[in-house]
Amino acid sequence: MDGRPNVEAQIRAAQERGDFDDLPGAGKPLELPSVYDPDWWVKSYVRREGIDTSALVHPTIALRREADTFPESLAELTSEEQVRAVLEDFNQRVVAEWRRPVAGPSLPVVARQVVVESMVEGWRALRADAGRAEREAAPGMARADAATPSPGAWRRLVARLTARPRRSR
Repeated sequence: MDGRPNVEAQIRAAQERGDFDDLPGAGKPLELPSVYDPDWWVKSYVRREGIDTSALVHPTIALRREADTFPESLAELTSEEQVRAVLEDFNQRVVAEWRRPVAGPSLPVVARQVVVESMVEGWRALRADAGRAEREAAPGMARADAATPSPGAWRRLVARLTARPRRSR
């Protein structure tokens, strides 16, 4: 030997001193890129930088996801005109997506318009139900948000409005 301590001895000494204790990522598997994934570096960059990937979604998928959030987002609206405006704006964006020229491979998924009148009717019914339930729960005590329906009530309404009639066999 040339007088330098060997690597194994240095590692053992560092372990005994506790130099390797409480390191970040200790006990967790390594995140190694897949050798068959050509976009591994982009995916790791997006994950590392915390980039919101919702902007990377195809517009049709984004519209469908937005339609799925309507019960919760409409619950906060206070007037029928606001509900109509949100739903009509959504329907206009769906039509614009239908008219957008297709470039590249097409997506077999289509965004659908919502039925404004049915949703407004359900919105009215839920607000009335929520107000009635609130008055029954605490008689004599009025709350500012008494007309705001619960998320469960919205889900039941959407299920009823979007249920397809069963075919007779």
